[in-house]
Order: sequence, then structure tokens, then C-alpha cells
Amino acid sequence: MLLSLVVHTYSLRYWFPATVMLGTAPAYILSWGAWRLLSTVLPARVYHRLDDRLYCMYQSMVLFFFENYTGVEVIIYGDIPKNKENVIYLSNHQCTADWIIADMLAIRQSALGHVRYVLKDGLKWLPLYGWYFSQHGGAYVKRSAKFNEITMKKKLQTQTKCGAPMYLVIFPEGTRYNPELKSVIAESQAFATKEGLAVLKHTLTPRMKASHIALNAMNDHLDAIYDVTVAYEGTLSASGQRRPAPSMPEFLCKECPRVHIYFDRVDIKEIPSEPLFFRRWLHERLLTDFYESEDADKIRTFPGEGKHSPLSLSKTLPSMVILGGLTLPLLLTESGRKVYVGTWLYGTLLGWLWVNAFP
Repeated sequence: MLLSLVVHTYSLRYWFPATVMLGTAPAYILSWGAWRLLSTVLPARVYHRLDDRLYCMYQSMVLFFFENYTGVEVIIYGDIPKNKENVIYLSNHQCTADWIIADMLAIRQSALGHVRYVLKDGLKWLPLYGWYFSQHGGAYVKRSAKFNEITMKKKLQTQTKCGAPMYLVIFPEGTRYNPELKSVIAESQAFATKEGLAVLKHTLTPRMKASHIALNAMNDHLDAIYDVTVAYEGTLSASGQRRPAPSMPEFLCKECPRVHIYFDRVDIKEIPSEPLFFRRWLHERLLTDFYESEDADKIRTFPGEGKHSPLSLSKTLPSMVILGGLTLPLLLTESGRKVYVGTWLYGTLLGWLWVNAFP
């Protein structure tokens, strides 16, 4: 009985925030949908301004759980600019919680509403979310020979032409680095050898296509590239062996006490545009210092001084209260529940049709 209680309590750590985040999605989509209809006669710039505010509200609620609720300690190496900028955010990729790290940095720069993602094509099938991420300015891409450069370039240029602020998140590795997937790592290292690049031990060989297209498509609109390397504490054993990074459920279950984030701002004028040089530049940006160093005292840290960066409740709790207030009326009445379920079903169907018809 005691074991059952412990297991139940542990599962609640995940199910409570997951229920709230998923439960508020229909109310959020309904609010966004109303604004989308009202804004059809307005300039695109006006639509994006409020859309960014709505997106900021929802993601702030998400961060309430991933930061304030979990109590994770965020350690940042480097200085985040105080002013908002149009940027490409490049980061290593280890787990499903990586996109939350981008939100963590963006909210500290008051740019959370500007975050847009380059996502793998399969994620467009997510109910509600898959469709909405596309509407918010995200781009879905396929790998290898199926990669559609024209579609991605057109999507990004449409956003920049209407003046939409851009905090474009790209994970150049294309897929997650998992030390247990030996075949994926071996394939990645073989690709690096074939291309004459250094073999990387703690990340996969980055693919440059999406990053290079984004750089060229938005060059005149961009201020900088944010070079970000993330390390989750507990993923390096005492013997120096890598362990898998925490999944989103594990993160919400408070299994990650500390996240280390190396941040480096690179002015857009310093980025080589020629493909060969850009590939090498991108390859050399991935840090391995956290996992290996000639100085044993520097392992499990990044270069420079790491600063604890707590997130104030005032940045997340109001969104939690507002979205919760919008959701309750839908759940307390029979007609509201029908609207709630209908929004999920309609959003799922519309998402499938919309994303495939208008990639």
C-alpha cells in the first residue's frame, strides 16, 4: 500500500501539470481563433502583434510548470542581451525538453512571444499544437532528400516581409543525441568523416541545410545568431559515461535538479554565408567542454562563470490564472464541455488539412 501511494504521488508530479497544459489548450485556441477572424481585415503586422502576446501567455503558463513548479536551477554562462532582437537560435538536441530551454532564455529577454520553431515534419500531426505552431510562424521540414528548401524559404520570407519579430529555434543535429543509440551515433560520425569534419563525441554531426536557408532567407532581418549549448545535470556518470537526458515527463517529475546553458551571441555580420564555410563554422560551435576537459575541476561546467538565473513568479503565475479562468467555464457546463471536446476534434482535423494544404 505504501509503495502504491509513493507511485501514485510520483505520477501526480507529471499528470497534474500535463492535465493543466493540455486542458487549457482549447480555451487558448478559441481565443486565438476569435482574434484570427477579427484580424482578417487588418494588416498582418497587427495580427502578429497580438498573436505573439497570446503565445507569450500560453508559454508563460508552460514555464510556470517547467521552472517554478519543478524548482529546477537554471545556470547561465554568458550574457543574454537586454533588448529583444531578431535572431536564429541554434542549440544541441538531446531530449523533448530542449524546446523548453529556448523558452527559458526567451522569457528572460522578454521575447517569449517571438519564439518560432523549425520542426520535423511528423510533429505537424499533433492535435491543436501541430496546426497552431505552423500558424504562429513555425516551419515543418523533412530530412535528407525530401527536404523542401523552397517551402521553408517562402515561409520565412512571408514572416519577415510582414515585419514579424523572429526568434527562430533550430536544432541543427536534426534528431536527438541519445548515448544508448549507438547506431545513430556511428552513422553521424561516419557522415562527419565523409565530409572531412572532426568526429564529435557528445553531439551528432550538425546538418546545415535548415540553418543555412534561414540565414539566407532572413539575412537582412536578423541581428544575430544565438549559439546555445545545453547540459542537463545528472547525464554524466562518475566514470564519465553519458546518460540519456530527461524526457519532458521526467523533467516535470523533478528529476533534473539543474540545467547548465552556455550562451554566446554572434553578430550576423560575422557568420560566413558561403555553404562550405558555414558548415565548418556550425560544426565548430558545438561545445564538449561540459563532458570532458584536461582539468578535472572543469568537468560538468562550461567555460566562464555560471550564474544562477531564477525566474520570478510574476512572469508566469498571471498567465496560469488567466488561462485557468478561461477554461473553467468550458468544463462547468454541459454546453461548455461540448465546445471543449469539439475544439479538440475540430482543431485536430483542421490541423491535418491546413498543414498539408498550406505547408
